[in-house]
Amino acid sequence: MKTGNKYMRLRVTLVGIGFGLLLAVIVARAVNLQVCRRSRLSELAAGQYEKSYVYRGKRGSIYDDKFRNLALTLDVTSIGLHPRRVVHPRTLLRKLSRALKIDRRRLQQKITSKRPFVWLKRKASPKEVTSVRALHAKAVAFVTERNRFYPNRELAAQVLGFTGVDGKGLEGLEFFYERVLRGSQDRYTVWRDARGRRFEMNKNWFPGDSGKNLVLTIDAGIQYITEQALAAAVAKFSAKGGMAVVMAPATGAILALANYPGFNPNTYTSFPRSRWRNRAITDPFEPGSTMKIFVAAAALESGKISANSIFFCENGAYRIGRNTIHDTHPHGWLSLQQIVKVSSNIGAAKVGSMLGARRLYRTLRDFGFSAKTGIDAPGESSGSLTPYRKWTRIDAGTITFGQGIAVTAVQLVAAASAIANGGMLMRPYLVQAITDHNGRLVRKNGPHPIRRVISAKTAATLRRIMQTVTGPGGTGVNAALADYPVGGKTGTAQKIGPGGTYAHGRYLASFIGFVPADQPEACILVVVDEPRKFHYGGTVAAPAFRKIARSVMDRLHIPPRRSMGKLNVAWVERETR
Repeated sequence: MKTGNKYMRLRVTLVGIGFGLLLAVIVARAVNLQVCRRSRLSELAAGQYEKSYVYRGKRGSIYDDKFRNLALTLDVTSIGLHPRRVVHPRTLLRKLSRALKIDRRRLQQKITSKRPFVWLKRKASPKEVTSVRALHAKAVAFVTERNRFYPNRELAAQVLGFTGVDGKGLEGLEFFYERVLRGSQDRYTVWRDARGRRFEMNKNWFPGDSGKNLVLTIDAGIQYITEQALAAAVAKFSAKGGMAVVMAPATGAILALANYPGFNPNTYTSFPRSRWRNRAITDPFEPGSTMKIFVAAAALESGKISANSIFFCENGAYRIGRNTIHDTHPHGWLSLQQIVKVSSNIGAAKVGSMLGARRLYRTLRDFGFSAKTGIDAPGESSGSLTPYRKWTRIDAGTITFGQGIAVTAVQLVAAASAIANGGMLMRPYLVQAITDHNGRLVRKNGPHPIRRVISAKTAATLRRIMQTVTGPGGTGVNAALADYPVGGKTGTAQKIGPGGTYAHGRYLASFIGFVPADQPEACILVVVDEPRKFHYGGTVAAPAFRKIARSVMDRLHIPPRRSMGKLNVAWVERETR
């Protein structure tokens, strides 16, 4: 009996010790979980039952100068999936693949994913949403998101840019004014039960504020006309591409800025990246003979040379050291006015030689070459102009007709506008106002003078000289208008090839000018890249200038000068004496 009791006590003791050890383990584990790992486990639990969402206010719109919508934000539906809720994966795979046109292998990976939620199609089309809703699949989720939409498709695409799938600006004004356009960002919290159903949300949450709107200086009508004229010129001469800029010379407001070929920002991924950038701002090029008007400006401003000063143009060939400068046609004695009119390289080089490298360099710098204009757009290039102390004799000569200097289209049109407006270099700008979501003015941008480049008298003389370029015998006669006086300058520049030498058969044809020449309301530049058949600016670019100028005068309601039906070149030449 005693032996049995002893055995029973031993068993009770062992069981007690076992339970004690088990209790100790449980207590130790509880302490470890509740004290040592409390923060980490709380985060994990919250991750399963508590979900934070980011809500961004509606992105601001972009309008042209007449408040026509160029970019706006629409509500769209994105389609997602909760893989753990999928009941019949094979059937769902087949139906979703057909409705969304997604590769089955890729869709299989999403359906079998261990993640609680995966995206099937961001910003799906209405047709796709309707097809998927018809499946009545409980595992599928429909989420309302916002999508940037450009109603005019390719119009001003490089100016506007585009946004990514997350609504953030990636190119153009969308990128440059990202902080202005984007809405404020707020977070709100949703709790879910074990089955993933929402059952509570914090009550003190308010949606984020909408972003601000941009009102551009761009006129959609002028932009369309400019793009059409540029595209027609590129097509007619089988060119590689082109650029065109229309600027109000008195203010610096950009009325149109076109690049060809373009792209559709609604489907930007379908186009090569090279089409996205705004080449009129980012890509420098040698301007060719358009540079002669700025050489003439330096000459007139020096006081040593007048419009009537004459230079011997060597009958078409002028040797400088080992190099020879040629003219398209041989000329003897020409005045400064005639040098610009017939675009004599030799005459320009001789004018530059008389001026001296230092004066010429400073004038070109004053006109803004080799410095950014400050336009409110991303990626602007400063171009290039070598300091005059490094110029050789041939460098000093070739720069006068646009070789050895690189400019951007915006730089060139801003510099020409300084001649058009009486001698003041203005900063070009694209955004004239910023408004809030109620349309109230937040900030206004206006004309910003940079510096006086030449005197009003010199500018007036230059305008008269440039008017002869579009008259009989001038290189820009194809730019002339019947009812408005036009001043301008042609440019033909040979492009530099990969080896650093000028490439045979590759040219940039350009025309820069303003209209009406007596009181300029618009300064217009047209550049056609690598035209075939013909390559002179007066043949390739001048007709496109004429089309744009004619339409711009109509759009700006500038009354025609009926007396200018035939350009009185004799009067213009008399005025330059």
